Parts: sequence; C-alpha cells; structure tokens
Amino acid sequence: MKQNLKSRNLFSSQFAFIVLASAIAVPVLAHSQDAQSGTSTQSTPPQAVQQPSPAATTSPMNTPKEGFWGRVNPWARKKWVKKQTDPINDRLSELDEVNAKNGREIQDVDAKAQAGIRQAQSTADSANQTAMAASQQAQNANGLAQGAAGHVDQLNSTVNGLDQYRQVTEAEVTFHGGSPILSAAARKQLDDFAASVNGQQGYILEVEAHSPLAGSAGIQSSERMAEAVKRYLVTQHEIPVYRLHAVALGNAHNQTDDDNKPVRTSSVHIRLMENSLAAQGAAPPNGTASLSGAERP
Repeated sequence: MKQNLKSRNLFSSQFAFIVLASAIAVPVLAHSQDAQSGTSTQSTPPQAVQQPSPAATTSPMNTPKEGFWGRVNPWARKKWVKKQTDPINDRLSELDEVNAKNGREIQDVDAKAQAGIRQAQSTADSANQTAMAASQQAQNANGLAQGAAGHVDQLNSTVNGLDQYRQVTEAEVTFHGGSPILSAAARKQLDDFAASVNGQQGYILEVEAHSPLAGSAGIQSSERMAEAVKRYLVTQHEIPVYRLHAVALGNAHNQTDDDNKPVRTSSVHIRLMENSLAAQGAAPPNGTASLSGAERP
C-alpha cells in the first residue's frame, strides 16, 4: 500500500515538472524563430524598388484621425482650429442677426396690433357711451312726451269743462205793479242770495225778467226790473258785472221752463250757476290763466 502511494506521488511530481518545462520552452522557441527570420531578411539581397502607387501613399498614419467633432488633426494649433471654426461662427452670427431681425419685426407687428386693439376698444367705448346717451335722451323724450300727452288730456278736459255749468241755487224777486223799485222783502231776498255767492269760484248769475205786459211795453218793463236787480247786487254786494247775464223776456216764457202758464206778476228770476271745473277743484294747467275769482268767466 505504501509502495503504491509513493509511486503515485512520484508520477505527479514528474508530470508537473514536464508541464513547467514545456511552458518555459515554448516562448524560447518562438523567440529563436523570430531571430532566424530577421537574419534571413537581412541576408536576402535587395530587390528593385518599386514606385508606390498614389493610392498606397496615403497610409493610415497620414490620414487625419476621426475625433469627437469630426476629422480633426490631433496636432492642430489654435490658428488652424480658428480657421476651421470661423465659417461656423459666421453662420451663427448670421443666424443671430436673422433671429434678432425676426424678433424686432414680431415686436413691431405686436405693437401695431396692440395699438389697433386699443383704438378699436376706444372707438367701441365711445360708441357705447354715445348709444347710452342716446338711449337716455330717448327715455327723457319719452317721459316728456307722456307728460305732454297727459298735459294735453288735462287741457282738453279743462277746455271741454269751461262751458259746463250746474245750478247751485236760485231766487225769485217779485215787483208790485211793474215798478222797478225794490221793496224791503226784495232786498232781503237779494241779500240772502248774495250771501250764497260768497266763496264761489267760476260762477255766473242768470237774471231773467218777466212782465205781464205784452209787446214792447212788457220788454221795457222787464228790462227796468232786471237793471234794478243788477244794480243792487253790484253796488251793495260788489258782484262783478261780467258775472251777471240778464235778459228781458217780457211776457214770453223761457224755453227751459216746464210750464207754459201765462205770466201773471212782474218778477226777476236769478240762478247761481257754477262751473264744473270749479266744482271739481281742478287746478289750471301750466301756462294758462287761472279761472278762479275775478279771472274766471
């Protein structure tokens, strides 16, 4: 058993020695072959030198190497680099000028557009203000027209009511024997009637004188009685003359009388007539004269 172990160890040692020796011998043999080849090339006679072709003259050493920025000579100087980059800088400068020009043109166009927009806005604002002013004027004119229409209606109502009267009170004064002299009873009647006239506005007094006499004698007699009544009212009670409207009818009947009985006594019939506007208390329209008091018909 021990003999077998020794033989195995010996074999392993020998095998390792052989491997080491072969590893050392291989490079030595290669070096010797290179030396022999060099000597053989030196010993060979020189042959005729051939002219290299133009294509062969450009060796890899002569061709410029490709760098990161293209074909750049690794031994290039600053002047050469500047010469190569000047066209590029010129083009960049041209591009900068073009960009600057475009920027200026864009600014000019924008400025003109903004000016146009401001002018259009100002024109629109002015037109809007004009339209609002016109609308306000139209509203004012409409209000004035409505006021004028109301004023015209009121004026028409006033004009239509000027000749409309209603009876307030009446009295009848009797004369004896056709004499135009007022008796005490007749004066008392006229005093009471005049008291009812106080405070009235827009009134008139209708005075109708009747006489039993026929023809012109009756008319003359009735005229004298009517004048006596008017004179008493004007002098004693200061009733304006223009408010007294007298008529001498003689023995004729007034068409407004309901009865057609013959006149038997000499008398004067007085009626107080009030204007309808004065009764309603309507104020006179602007620009027209007041119809109250002495200024009313």
